[in-house]
Amino acid sequence: MSGTRMPTEQIPVRVFGGPTALFEYGGLRFLTDPTFDEPRDYHVPGGQLTKTAPSSAAPADLGRIDVVLLSHDEHPDNLDDSGRALLADVPLTLTTPGGGQRLGEGAKGLADWESIELDRPGGGTITVTAVPAVHGPGAREDVEPITGQVVGFVLTGENLPAVYVSGDNASLDLVKEIAERLGPVDTAILFAGAPRFSVLFDGALIVLDSAQAAEAARILGARRVVPVHYDSWAHFTEGRDELITAFTDAGLLDRLDLGDRG
Repeated sequence: MSGTRMPTEQIPVRVFGGPTALFEYGGLRFLTDPTFDEPRDYHVPGGQLTKTAPSSAAPADLGRIDVVLLSHDEHPDNLDDSGRALLADVPLTLTTPGGGQRLGEGAKGLADWESIELDRPGGGTITVTAVPAVHGPGAREDVEPITGQVVGFVLTGENLPAVYVSGDNASLDLVKEIAERLGPVDTAILFAGAPRFSVLFDGALIVLDSAQAAEAARILGARRVVPVHYDSWAHFTEGRDELITAFTDAGLLDRLDLGDRG
């Protein structure tokens, strides 16, 4: 691990609802999965997704965004219409290989374990490493044809804490592999919410539930967990209360940070 553990206060995280969070790291400002539309229904293959609450900020309120970390571009609860419009004003979007092709200029797809070096404003670099994720139960080769490619990210840099952004990942086995290669991490931004659909995988989880998020924190050795992707959408079956209960039951409540809202 190239990153040195530093106080978690070095990287405040603002959360806006759904999977969208903003944090500054090494002088650059990173935004995860931008979703800023007003509440509405989205028609998707096999049904619909319903956004139930507005974001706590608008894109115009965010200030400069240097990099978007986009777990995937194919679902509106990870990239909606407002989010797509925002990408045009962001110099770099890191995402899946397929997403990099679909989104075009300004987007770069990264394969699993591929890294990119970003220049820091004051000198030095940040390393962003793409890490594997699977958006459903079982083997990726079985899941990806149904829910598509998904990617997570680990950020490291000299004298900076390591940060993990999970993306829409449902596999603790992959979390273990990430921890073995790149752990421990200081801050984990974990996508949770226990989303399920009866028409997909017999209702099995397609992203971590609250108990699994707590277990992921333990596996990663994370000093802080900022959960996202657990509110503002009708298909999330667990929310804030379940997260607090799960982290309490695991003896990890002191690691749970619900983030600065808005």
